[in-house]
Amino acid sequence: MRFKITKELKLEDLKTKIENECPSWNCKFRSPKILVVNERGSSAAAMVMVRKEKAIVNEGFTTMGGQMLFVISILALGVIIPMIIYFIAFFPKQKAIRDKVGAFVKENYGDNEVV
Repeated sequence: MRFKITKELKLEDLKTKIENECPSWNCKFRSPKILVVNERGSSAAAMVMVRKEKAIVNEGFTTMGGQMLFVISILALGVIIPMIIYFIAFFPKQKAIRDKVGAFVKENYGDNEVV
């Protein structure tokens, strides 16, 4: 999801705002430009990235270890089996948290959806 932002968005400020308003969500930085937000105890996460005039919220795994395990399973088992498992077991949870975090970012910093 991409959102046009009307206010200045810094990931550090977003992290503190999310932690204050949504105590059931856990926030951590994957890199200085990527904030990972997940519900406590869940393996599904949303990654928030900020560009010049837009915020990007994508679904993903909570840790780099989980993401590496998924890539290794694709290499070991081929593409079809891991992708079926991914779309059945992981993607619906990731999509749900992405939509919640996207709505939070849009409500606090955004104007309208860009495409």
